[in-house]
Amino acid sequence: MSEKKIFITEKDASRLRDLVRDGTNFGENGPFYLKQLVSELERAEIVESQKIPRDIVTMNSLVRFRDLDTREVYEYSIVYPSSADHRLNKVSILAPIGMALLGCRVKDIVEWPVPAGVRRLRIEEILYQPEAAGEFDL
Repeated sequence: MSEKKIFITEKDASRLRDLVRDGTNFGENGPFYLKQLVSELERAEIVESQKIPRDIVTMNSLVRFRDLDTREVYEYSIVYPSSADHRLNKVSILAPIGMALLGCRVKDIVEWPVPAGVRRLRIEEILYQPEAAGEFDL
């Protein structure tokens, strides 16, 4: 994961802390990913939901990004584990890519380790952000 400053809304931070506190049923790698999520929350700047910039990836945002190695473009929504569905391009916050994208902004280059090395992507656009749409209870 990158050490860039990330931004998380108060509401998302609260819900993610609850997820960490309650999250014991996330499979074999769950404890590892929950620990990573705690690290991400600790380094985040927490912002009021109404004041989060529109170019920041928040929970339930739909994000378009480009893999800088393959040049492929993807669109994913970052969601809570119970809503994850790869067929609908809804990726869990506990997936490495979900965690890597959360709190970053448009044009950021995000890197994270994968078994074959380091994966790099650039956030191209936020197609939907709940806070920008005035939806603060998602």
